[in-house]
Amino acid sequence: MLVVMSMSSPVLVGRSGQLSVLGAALAEAGRGHPATVLVGGEAGVGKSRLLAEFAARARGAGTRVLTGGCLELGVDGLPFAPFTAVLRELVRDLGAAGVADLLPGGGTRELARLLPEFGEPAAAEDAGEARARLFEQVLNLLEQLAESSPVLLVIEDGHWADRSTRDLLAFLIRNQQPLDGLLIVVTYRSDELHRTHPLRPLLAELDRIGWVRRMDLGRLSRRDTRELAARLLGHQPDADLLDTVYRRTEGNPLFVEALLDEGDQGSGLPESLRDLLVASVRRLPEETQDVVRVASAAGERTGHALLAAVSGLDLAGLARVLRPAVAANVLLIDEDGFVFRHALIREAMNEELLPGESSQLHSRFAEAINADPALVPPGRAAVEQAYHWYAAHDTARALTSAWAAAAGFGHALAHAEQLAMLSRVLELWDQVPGAEQRIGTSRLAVLEAAIQVADLAGEYDRGVMLAKAALMEIDIDAEPVRAALLYEARGHLTYLLGRPGFTDDLREAVRLVPADPPTPARARVLEALAHDVHHRVQWDEAEFLVGAEEAVAVARQAGDPATEAAALVTLACAQSLGADLAGTRSLLIEARTIAAQARAYQPLLRAIITESDLLEALGQHEQAAAVARDGVRTAAEYGLARTSGITLAVNLAEPLVSLGRWDEASEVIARARQLMPPALTGSSLWRLSGDMAVARGDVAMTAECVNTVKTALRGTRFKDEHQLALARLETELSTAAGPLAGALAVAEAALDDAALSWSARYVWPLLVAAARACAAADRDPALAARAASLRERLLAEAAQLPAYGLAMPAHQLTFAAEMMRGDGPPGDVQAAWDAAAAAWQTVGQPYPLACALQQAAEAALTVGDRDGGAARLRRAAMLAQDLGAQPLQDSITLLARRARVPLADRPAAEPDSDPDRLGLTAREFEVLRLVAAGQSNRDIASELFISVKTASVHVSNILGKLGVSSRGEAAATAHRLRLFDEFPAPGPEQGPAAPATSRR
Repeated sequence: MLVVMSMSSPVLVGRSGQLSVLGAALAEAGRGHPATVLVGGEAGVGKSRLLAEFAARARGAGTRVLTGGCLELGVDGLPFAPFTAVLRELVRDLGAAGVADLLPGGGTRELARLLPEFGEPAAAEDAGEARARLFEQVLNLLEQLAESSPVLLVIEDGHWADRSTRDLLAFLIRNQQPLDGLLIVVTYRSDELHRTHPLRPLLAELDRIGWVRRMDLGRLSRRDTRELAARLLGHQPDADLLDTVYRRTEGNPLFVEALLDEGDQGSGLPESLRDLLVASVRRLPEETQDVVRVASAAGERTGHALLAAVSGLDLAGLARVLRPAVAANVLLIDEDGFVFRHALIREAMNEELLPGESSQLHSRFAEAINADPALVPPGRAAVEQAYHWYAAHDTARALTSAWAAAAGFGHALAHAEQLAMLSRVLELWDQVPGAEQRIGTSRLAVLEAAIQVADLAGEYDRGVMLAKAALMEIDIDAEPVRAALLYEARGHLTYLLGRPGFTDDLREAVRLVPADPPTPARARVLEALAHDVHHRVQWDEAEFLVGAEEAVAVARQAGDPATEAAALVTLACAQSLGADLAGTRSLLIEARTIAAQARAYQPLLRAIITESDLLEALGQHEQAAAVARDGVRTAAEYGLARTSGITLAVNLAEPLVSLGRWDEASEVIARARQLMPPALTGSSLWRLSGDMAVARGDVAMTAECVNTVKTALRGTRFKDEHQLALARLETELSTAAGPLAGALAVAEAALDDAALSWSARYVWPLLVAAARACAAADRDPALAARAASLRERLLAEAAQLPAYGLAMPAHQLTFAAEMMRGDGPPGDVQAAWDAAAAAWQTVGQPYPLACALQQAAEAALTVGDRDGGAARLRRAAMLAQDLGAQPLQDSITLLARRARVPLADRPAAEPDSDPDRLGLTAREFEVLRLVAAGQSNRDIASELFISVKTASVHVSNILGKLGVSSRGEAAATAHRLRLFDEFPAPGPEQGPAAPATSRR
């Protein structure tokens, strides 16, 4: 017989393994490693109970536990609800001033958007930047809290998370790596995640992060169900009861409790599990059931005063009526109000409301909140009213409340939720007579606001559709400037989508705005069009310059400093790179000054990014690094370290790679990667890592970098800094590790796809890499003709390509020297490589300098200049050694051995095997020389006075050490490495030549 119960299980059953996993994750976080656990499971399976137990254990061990839940509020959600709850908990514990003390400079003005206790929010000149600063402040707060003790951040009911909460949660998890002592745990209902559920893409994204793990919380086993029943009943259940309970509940703990709690009421077992959930409510007094139904219309949680106002009871009467519901574990109570023990109970009760009854209750909630907004937490009144009026089907008040809620969401930087409310306003517009008078603005103005918010929310497709609707609605002849700004907005959004046609919109925008008088609108559309010119694969330089100059002049005359600063940056980009560098930099410095005075962070950081990139393009590596380093600090000061700061980190790492400061560059890249940058920006970090890896001979790492960059660039618009730089790296990888045919194919494809004359900065390195691939392919008869054809194409492209600054002429000279390999007179070849080396010396790039010195050394040795060749070779060896460029070191060492040139003072006695001989003994090296000359084992035996059998053993050892399978392959390897090339013998004053099998 079933027994009536009034309590849920006081213990956790069957979850020891999950508790161990969570405990291990917390320990991992305490050791300084990032850790996030995503706990999924069906409704009622015990996610909250598991987390409550784990949180209690963690708190007992000295961990600060912060818990926030996502709230279901129709389809709208409450933006940042769990983080608002966390902040409120911290303020209760530490006070607002105590929280402020944890943040740099005590600044909490962005947190004030979530909790009014922090004062007035900062003015948001740029909503996107303000949102980035808000995210930074939350991350900084968690970081500071974790300094003093481990922190467990629990976000419950992730399936109800609004877009803004999902964005902030993803940001925290992606940027968790630098934080010590923080464990993030998120729960969600797995059975709620239908195919189009918005949480699914986030979970897929988080799955790709190494420190994130999923935990699927399943139902209880029969054995665990028996234990749970025993704990609930106070004794072991009999076999029949256990069979019934397990069959009906299939081990879902909530249903087990509900079924046991049902007891034997003489009505048999409930017909459905839903009936189980409401059975405990139906046993309550009628007046208690009525108020519970009222509470179900409010959502999962409702405040004491609000529920009292809607139910018509005073606080004492409400407490009396709901006491049985609390005793029966239907409702839980805390300082903020009442909450249903489980959302399924609320859902079941809400479904029992008749349509008219439901609408009436929602109206009462909305009216109560409108009469006294203090009945709900600060900042929630507008969105609560919007939810209730919409659910009440009161279209007029749903319209006005949605408009008010949109403003509130904008204040909180909840862009996706703001867009949803604006979309609701547009949806209801035609259903409400006098809509314009009710909200005090026109439908066109609502469309314009929605377009702007769609851009901020990243909903570019939606923004384009809204812009089309607005352009159909506007009278262009009557309001040309307003129409122009709509065209500009649509062009911008279309550009972000990577679709054609955006230039036409920008040109139409410029056409529509009168040139006289100068206005901010005219300046804005001019700057947008000029900026667009620069981002085309090919552009008209005169159009670019004239457009940028006009944008600057108009912005200045119109008194629009933010647009003036942006236009100055565009004007700097319009200057010829071969022109006056000081003049270009002065434009950027002016842009920075104006932007800083106007607190226009976006053009300010864009100016710094542009200046550092310009200096690097011209080969001014030290200056580029200095500007970028200052920019990284500036971005951090403005709370934008993980947005603009990442781009500046790329601009810092690139000159460090050029300068040969590879370890320092690797540190910058590692720090930037810890911030989990967007895929496209991150691809530049991977490419720079690949540049260093290929030079250091790490083939596996280089291949990983190439593949990662390819994945990131898939489906993106062509940009020379991405696609051409990748083609160059991939060519170098295939040249170094094979296949050579692949290197030729990559170079050929790059020449086919790009408008090369517009991308000299990235084309010259590609041409050099392709030329080296051709030189390597010349030794393969199957590829020689293809290499010759590609070489002709390279020469044709180089003839049309400009070279300005310091680095590009150095690449140009290197390319010219590469193209003389094997064809030019030795003296001319040496002169060409010496010119390239001198250019790289001027630029200050040690790696290409060492490569050029090696080639110059070989050319000098070929013409008999032994001293000059040796000097060049020794310098190249020192540079390669300092860089850790192992393949180059090996090549230099082999060349020194062939030429019998000592690279440094060495002991006379040498081991039997050294790296110069590829691991071969001195005797094996001699045998390889004879194999390469085409001699048989018998010929070798005769030459070296050994037996034929011994010669055969030597040949077998050689094949094994070289990793080849035949004498022909061994000979080909020796020829490819030019192990036995001869140089002119030294003169009498140089001393006798060292024997071929030794080195000095």
